[in-house]
Amino acid sequence: MGALTAAAILFGAFLILLFSGVPISVSLGVASLVTALMFLPWDDATYIVGQQMNVGIESFSLLAVPLFIFAGNIMNTGGIARRLVDLALVAVGRVPGALAHTNVLANTLFGSLSGSAVASAAAVGSTLHDRQKEAGYDPAFGAAVNVASAPTGLLIPPTTAAIVYSTVAGGVSVSALFMAGYVPGILMGLVIMTIAYVFTRRQRYPKLGRVGMAEAARVLLRAVPGLLLIVVVVGGIVFGVFTATEGAGIAVLYTLVLALAYRSMSWRDLKEVVTRTVTATGIVMFLIAASAGMSWVMAYTGIPGAITDTLLSVADSKTVILLLMLLVLLIVGTFMDITPAILIFTPILLPISEELGMDPVHFGMVLILAMCIGTMTPPVGSVLFVGTGVSGVSIEQVVPKLLPYFAGLIVVLLAVTFVPELSLGLPGVMGLLE
Repeated sequence: MGALTAAAILFGAFLILLFSGVPISVSLGVASLVTALMFLPWDDATYIVGQQMNVGIESFSLLAVPLFIFAGNIMNTGGIARRLVDLALVAVGRVPGALAHTNVLANTLFGSLSGSAVASAAAVGSTLHDRQKEAGYDPAFGAAVNVASAPTGLLIPPTTAAIVYSTVAGGVSVSALFMAGYVPGILMGLVIMTIAYVFTRRQRYPKLGRVGMAEAARVLLRAVPGLLLIVVVVGGIVFGVFTATEGAGIAVLYTLVLALAYRSMSWRDLKEVVTRTVTATGIVMFLIAASAGMSWVMAYTGIPGAITDTLLSVADSKTVILLLMLLVLLIVGTFMDITPAILIFTPILLPISEELGMDPVHFGMVLILAMCIGTMTPPVGSVLFVGTGVSGVSIEQVVPKLLPYFAGLIVVLLAVTFVPELSLGLPGVMGLLE
C-alpha cells in the first residue's frame, strides 16, 4: 500500500471523526490505529501505537508545559494582570485611542508572562471592558483589538508553544526559539497598534489624562516584580543557568510568592488554580501522546517523505511552495487549536521546509505565527470566543472589525516567512543557532 494511500486513510479518518464531534485527541488516536491496522496485525498495531503514545510523553522537557500553565493560571488569578494594565495605561495614555493601545500593550506583556492567549484575552479584556465602554468605545471594536492582540504572547517568551514545537521537531534549541520570537511578536503588536491608531483617530476616541511622575513611578514599581519574571526565566534559560523545565518550576514558585505577597489570592483560589492546571495538563498531555502515535504511523508508512516529494514535484519554485504551506496552515488554523496543529503538522511540513533550506528555528516561528492567526478566526478560534464573551458582543459583530487586523497579520506572516533575519537575527547574534 502506498504512502499517499496511507495518508488518505489517516487524514480521512481523522477529519471524519473531528467533524463528527469527536475530541481531537481521540480522533488522532483512533485514526492512527485504523491506519496502523492496514499494515500490521491487530496485536502489533495496538501494542506499538500504545507504546509510542507512552514514549511521546516520557520527556523531561515536556514537564515545562504543565509548570508554565500553572504559572500562567496563578498570574491570571493573582492580580498581576491589573498591574500590567496600569503600566500600559501610563505608557500609552497620551496616544489617541489610548485604551485600545493599552489593550495591545497589556496583552503583549501579560501574554508573554502567562504564555496563554486565552488567559490574556480574558484577563486584559475583562479589566478594560468597562473603561472602554465609559469612554465611548464601540464594544465590537474593543473586542476586535483584544482578540487580535491576545496571541502576541504565544510568540514572546516564555511560551509553551515553542517548547512543544522543540519537542516534536527533535530537540530544536528552546533558547534559540525563545529569542527568535521577540522580533515577530513585537512586530505583530506594532502592526495591530498601527491599525488601531488609524481607526481610533477616525472615531476620535480620547486620550487619557496626563499622569504625574510620582504616579508613573508608583505604577512602574508595582509592575516591576511581574516583569522581572521574564528577566529571571528567559535570561536563565538562554544563558544556560537552568533548563526550560527548571525555569518553568522557578516561574511557578516566583508567581506563587508574588501572588501571596500581593494578598490577591486565597488558599481557595489556589485550589481552583491547581484544578484548572490539572485539567489543562491532562488535555495537553493526551494530545501530545495521541500525536506521538500519529507521528509514528506517518514515519512507518513514509507519509512525510511522500508528501514532500509530491509537493516538490508540483512546484519547483521555493516561493510557491512556501505560499502553499502558509495557505495550508491558515486553513488548518480555522478549525484547530495551536497545540494539536503544531503536533500534527510539524512532522509533515518540517521536512519540506528543510528541503527548501529553512532553518528549523525559522520554520518554528512561521508555524507558531500562522497558528496565532488561527486562534482568532472562526469557527473554532479559542481567543475569538473568549474575547467576545468578556466583551458581551457576538462573533458576527466582531469578525468584520477583525478583517483589517487579519490583513495586517498576514503581511507580518509573509514578512517573517520570506525575511529569515526577522526570526534568526537575534538568536544568531547571541550564538544560539547550530
